[in-house]
Amino acid sequence: MLVAAPLETAPGERRVALVPEAARLLKKAGIELAIQAGAGFRAGFDDAAYEHESIALHTDLAALLAKADVVLKVQPPSDREIAALRRGCTLISFLRPLDHPEIAAQLAQAGVTSFAMELVPRTTRGQAIDVLSSQASIAGYKAVLVGAGRLGKIFPLLMTAAGTIQPAKVVVLGAGVAGLMAL
Repeated sequence: MLVAAPLETAPGERRVALVPEAARLLKKAGIELAIQAGAGFRAGFDDAAYEHESIALHTDLAALLAKADVVLKVQPPSDREIAALRRGCTLISFLRPLDHPEIAAQLAQAGVTSFAMELVPRTTRGQAIDVLSSQASIAGYKAVLVGAGRLGKIFPLLMTAAGTIQPAKVVVLGAGVAGLMAL
């Protein structure tokens, strides 16, 4: 079985669907892996990191997708990527099928089995494959940093010999994963 990860092409997307550490674990399980050259660069992984894990690098996207049994992506596939997918392959990605039912229809018509990772139930049993909680944690953390940068007042209480600076008062809406991280 060949599992492949193409370069993400959505504007602003810096993530990669296959990181070298996970690739190492998959290789130990006997899974053949391939990645499009440059796919990990924006996420901080150069091609050498994948080569170090004996992951095949491909420059031709269409050829890579045409032979893959399983394709890992972060963003929903483009029309070009869907056209290149091999009939009978499996796609694992964020797909947003409720927002973009046309993508789900294209994948079905192309004979591709697809799994929308954002629709995996957030339960105890599904925790090992829950992709939303990790992203929400990052969003909550980043929200505090962005807010602090724009506020014009410091967040923490600061007490020095020169005096006390009162902390900013903030309201965190929601107590989900992102809200708890922000708190």
